[in-house]
Amino acid sequence: MSRRGPHEGNIYQRTDGRWEARIHLGYADGRRRRKSFYGHTRGEVQEKLTRALRDQYQGLPVGTDDRLTVGQFLTGWLSDAVRPSVRPKTYATYEMYARCHLIPELGRIPLARLAPQDVQRLMNRKLAAGLSPQTVCHLRAVLRRALNQANRWGLVPRNVATLVDPPRVPRREVPVMTPEEARHLLLALRGDRFEALFTLALMLGLRQGEVLGLRWEDVDLPSSRLAIRHALQRVNGKLQLVEPKTQLSRRSLIMPPMLVDALQAQRVRQLEERLWAGSRWRESDLVFTTSLGTPLDGTNVTHRFQAVLRAAGLPRLRFQDLRHACASLLLAQGVHPRIVMEQLGHSQISLTLNTYSHVLPSLQGEAAQRMEELLAT
Repeated sequence: MSRRGPHEGNIYQRTDGRWEARIHLGYADGRRRRKSFYGHTRGEVQEKLTRALRDQYQGLPVGTDDRLTVGQFLTGWLSDAVRPSVRPKTYATYEMYARCHLIPELGRIPLARLAPQDVQRLMNRKLAAGLSPQTVCHLRAVLRRALNQANRWGLVPRNVATLVDPPRVPRREVPVMTPEEARHLLLALRGDRFEALFTLALMLGLRQGEVLGLRWEDVDLPSSRLAIRHALQRVNGKLQLVEPKTQLSRRSLIMPPMLVDALQAQRVRQLEERLWAGSRWRESDLVFTTSLGTPLDGTNVTHRFQAVLRAAGLPRLRFQDLRHACASLLLAQGVHPRIVMEQLGHSQISLTLNTYSHVLPSLQGEAAQRMEELLAT
């Protein structure tokens, strides 16, 4: 009989009567690594050894506890890795995707046995059930992030979610507000209680949560600067300040003179409301509040925005479209995309360019003209 190979494993009976199978896993830090399996019979450990050799050949973790299911892993991942590292609203979104979609579909599969085909079938079923391609993309992204963590923890050798292509998402055209429409909106806002709020969103492109979470201590009117340090979010039914969306979302911006004037008027208006409210006033230091000083609800602000648009005879827009309008207007004026990226607080310039790619072709004619003027003889 030929000698057993170095990676084929071996079986022997121990002095205590049990059987042991041992497999060689290679070398780490100059030391030989082995894995042992135990059983009461030779056949029992032979089965374990055969499965381990198959896993090793296929590049799977050897000896992984098949009792750890995808559902158990996702539950632990959410509590141990996600909750401490993301904003409450982000955690709630991840938890919803796991609870409503991932765990019911994949939860019983052993984590080490999860295959790309399982992920593909999950996405196909969700699309057939009526979920939008964008939602299914988000679902895959959550699973991909979870499996990245499983890979770093040594629970899986690869991230099978990355081996499955996401569904194609139809590109949504970002609404473009013309300079004339923007000026018309600002005229319609004059004297409105939310004039400074909407002017701020349009001129600086802030997210709604950033606008509503702005505090007076973050605003320096004499130097025409403001800092984005928090965002207002509803967490467990209660409005509270949270960290900005990303590290680059924490930023300092210069305000146009028109915005400085609007915020000065907002300061005066808020002081008058505070005197009127008297003991009912709830101090929060927020720039934009209710008439009693409490934080504003984003839904109510959006409803007010829609009412202003209707009264001004302007097309219907979302609050988020004020942010898009700011970026589009800046790019159309030739402001460098890098500056626009930093003002919006985007994490990557590719996000800025991809989102507002519809604006850039209009600048190609100007670029060609400038090159002609530079090089013409």
